[in-house]
Amino acid sequence: MSGILPLEMNGATKWFGNFKAVDGLDFTVPQGSIVGFLGPNGAGKSTSLRMALGVLSPDAGRTQLFGQSPNLETLKRVGFLPEERGLYKKMSPRQIITYFARLKGMSARDAKARADELLDSMGLGAFAKSRVTKLSKGMAQKVQILSALAHRPDFLILDEPFSGLDPVNQQALEDLILEEHKRGATIVFSTHVMEHAERLCQKIVMMARGRKVFDGTLDDAFAALGHAVKVGVSDGFDLGEALKGAGFESSLEDGSVWRVALSPKQDPQSALRAAIDAGAPITSFSPQESRLRDVFVSLVSAAEAQDLTDTLAADAAKAKEAA
Repeated sequence: MSGILPLEMNGATKWFGNFKAVDGLDFTVPQGSIVGFLGPNGAGKSTSLRMALGVLSPDAGRTQLFGQSPNLETLKRVGFLPEERGLYKKMSPRQIITYFARLKGMSARDAKARADELLDSMGLGAFAKSRVTKLSKGMAQKVQILSALAHRPDFLILDEPFSGLDPVNQQALEDLILEEHKRGATIVFSTHVMEHAERLCQKIVMMARGRKVFDGTLDDAFAALGHAVKVGVSDGFDLGEALKGAGFESSLEDGSVWRVALSPKQDPQSALRAAIDAGAPITSFSPQESRLRDVFVSLVSAAEAQDLTDTLAADAAKAKEAA
């Protein structure tokens, strides 16, 4: 059993009419890992996760949970947070968490005890018997997250779990994910806010308009982008031409700042020395910190990169409305 993957998707493809939502996805989740499933809205993340769970059937290819097609037995080992939030409005948080735990096979006594434990751990103990309608949006989202992990699943699938949470609750959820991982759970979460993946994940998969554009470790992702420094110069100095002889590739980012790419054998100081030796009138110098968003943009088309920008802008607009 130890060698069986929690999730394996081979050539998974899904059409909705003439629209191909997911295009031949190959995707594996190693046992004990935290995997980030990244991409903007419309990238195919939610559709892929629904195929993984058997909620949707692929039109081509196959998906397997713990070495089998998704079925009632394998799904008992899974905790799932869907992107669409929703709770039973006439029930209390304690009742809801208990209900979902029992659906996954826990006894009534153990399920109630687990509900109380989780609510206390997330600061919701005082609201355990309140109706869901009395909770804030953030509190209600916490209850739904707790419902997904109440039965201590072997495998957690969280679809956009950070959406709608304020920064404090986002950090609380990151801590909870790490606690579940420490317990032994394998975790996949989808998000378009790639900073969460930078802090949590060993492996990432990036999607753009239904196709996979990257699959590997964080180190692999940053290596794909490469390291660089930014050098500001004055007087219209052509730094790119000046550094060619020293073996550096440079590109002008705006009127006075150049991006100087570094090979694995080159460090920032070597670029600075080369610029000085070339007589560059340097006004600024800073190593460029690689981010997963930069990696994504480097791998996709301009239109696909704009999808991410539009998604993040929509998030910002929603946050402003809620404030």
